[in-house]
Amino acid sequence: MRIAVLEDDLAHQFFIYQTLRDGGHECHTYSTGSEFQRELKKQTFDLLVLDWNVPDLSGEDVLRWARETLSGRIPILFVTSRASDSDVSFILGMGADDYVTKPVGASVLLARVDSLLRRAYRLDRSDSRETYGAYEFDVSSMQVFVNGPAVVLTQKEFELALLLFRNMGRPLSRAYILGRVWKHVTDVSSRTMDTHVSMLRLKLNLRPEWGYRLAPVYGYGYRLDSVRGECV
Repeated sequence: MRIAVLEDDLAHQFFIYQTLRDGGHECHTYSTGSEFQRELKKQTFDLLVLDWNVPDLSGEDVLRWARETLSGRIPILFVTSRASDSDVSFILGMGADDYVTKPVGASVLLARVDSLLRRAYRLDRSDSRETYGAYEFDVSSMQVFVNGPAVVLTQKEFELALLLFRNMGRPLSRAYILGRVWKHVTDVSSRTMDTHVSMLRLKLNLRPEWGYRLAPVYGYGYRLDSVRGECV
């Protein structure tokens, strides 16, 4: 999963980065609150890790901004040296999902992160089939069925479609989509992504009259919305 870390102590920043990378996550680190906030406006992340006392915007400021501004409810973990009961209760009341005090071991940090991700994104799905209205995804066979019949998709089209449905109503940045669908392939052009989106819109009838809208988000990426309430 894609994780953003706000931590100004470079040694601890590297510790978190290494721990999360070793745990199989894509990790991006930032040292100031303003830099962190700018990136959140441009990119999509699955989880935020915040320190409290950082230059310019504090972790508290970033938490408040994220809860007021970002669509969806991205999980947020505080990792900080402030350990009083009043600090913990205050930040959890502000909207943080979990709170860990420094120093923290790698195994505990990774366990807390993975727990938040499982709860937020249902990563422990035991059923290989996921249903979203008329769309049924068989993850094991990489097939999608629309009102019964199977629709032929390429592997990347299937992965992109499942990513969009799992993040219904959430804007996804181009960088996020590239990282999740094309992973470490570095020569994928924006046109390739646009072509895949166009094919999905055509093959899966992702249009308002079918109850969904797959639309570009200017300067950012794409967003799939359910618009059944708008349909007559």
